[in-house]
Amino acid sequence: MGALNGVRIVEFGGIGPGPFSAMMLAEMGAEVLRLDRVQPSDLGIARETRFDITQRSRPSVALDLQTSAGREAALRLIEQADALIEGYRPGVMERLGLGPDICLSRNPALVYGRMTGWGQTGPLAQSVGHDLNYLALSGILSKIGPEEKPAIPLSLIGDYGGGAMFLSLGVVAALFDARESGRGQVVDAAMVDGITTLFSSGFGSKASGELVDRRESNSVDGGAPWYGVYETKDGRFITIAPIERKFYRNLLELLGLGLSLLDSQFDRSQWPALRQRFEEIFRTKTRTEWEAIMEGHEICFAPVLTLEEAMHHPHMTARGRYAEIGGIRQPVPAPNFSRTPSEIRMPPRPAGADSEVALANWGFSRSEIARLIEEGVVVSAGQQADG
Repeated sequence: MGALNGVRIVEFGGIGPGPFSAMMLAEMGAEVLRLDRVQPSDLGIARETRFDITQRSRPSVALDLQTSAGREAALRLIEQADALIEGYRPGVMERLGLGPDICLSRNPALVYGRMTGWGQTGPLAQSVGHDLNYLALSGILSKIGPEEKPAIPLSLIGDYGGGAMFLSLGVVAALFDARESGRGQVVDAAMVDGITTLFSSGFGSKASGELVDRRESNSVDGGAPWYGVYETKDGRFITIAPIERKFYRNLLELLGLGLSLLDSQFDRSQWPALRQRFEEIFRTKTRTEWEAIMEGHEICFAPVLTLEEAMHHPHMTARGRYAEIGGIRQPVPAPNFSRTPSEIRMPPRPAGADSEVALANWGFSRSEIARLIEEGVVVSAGQQADG
């Protein structure tokens, strides 16, 4: 049933954080209906639907929003929804006649979730961009990577951490309020905002002088030798992260190093020499040998696994972190709920795969659906395949 059972959400199809948020909410029990374009758009990604995992767990209706009949059909769905999610550039929904004012006039309790990179307002609101650009402007990219230049991280930080997670939290929080007040509102989730919020503790460290404005010079950015990645004898890698004194002590003892190093743990002038010593030590054994030595000791250790290795690691297996859906091994929903578990509700659905069934479930009559299909306002799964 899921924790969000009974919640209805209309999602306007897109890429990145919007679909990821919709996937999470659907797997937590919400009934999410995705409205896709009748003609495929250039999203910069070409892959079979079954590989687009963020499209799983909700049906798809292919609807032409450029037509008055298509917009009216969308508004009819929105009237029945508790929330809406869209990820277009600011002003697009308004030009379609589906902006917040119109939607809230039809459904005053609607939560209108908006996902963008730069936000709905500000000088850059109309600018294009992607995860890397938002990280750059936020100042956070300047803190990531080796000393020579910033590294390009996976899109987890901006798209999904600063974007999808904040959109999901904002929508759920607004739903709570709407249930009490009967009034909806707009949730302006901007990746550049979420990214900076994720770095809240870093701003505190900067103000206190603890954070040095140079990469690989701080405790958790690769500067400290006791918080880093080390190559092993066989060319693989391990990680150590004993920030706490008691764990650092355990590491020093395990490596046969003197406990006199405890007092200089945070002395930056000592870090280069100690890193060199750690590098020499860790290159003396293979990753497997270090696993045998270090696992089970309180030193904050883990091997750097490949994705394939991680999927079969005993800890991940014990927690049931992966499932095979449609022949694709993929993560199951998180977090875990003790009473209302989340679930993957269906494999990724192609655009329009569920047009007829989904519209019927949302109150459209058979004749209405047939007319919309005949007029080309709605495209069914069979028509998409024929096209």
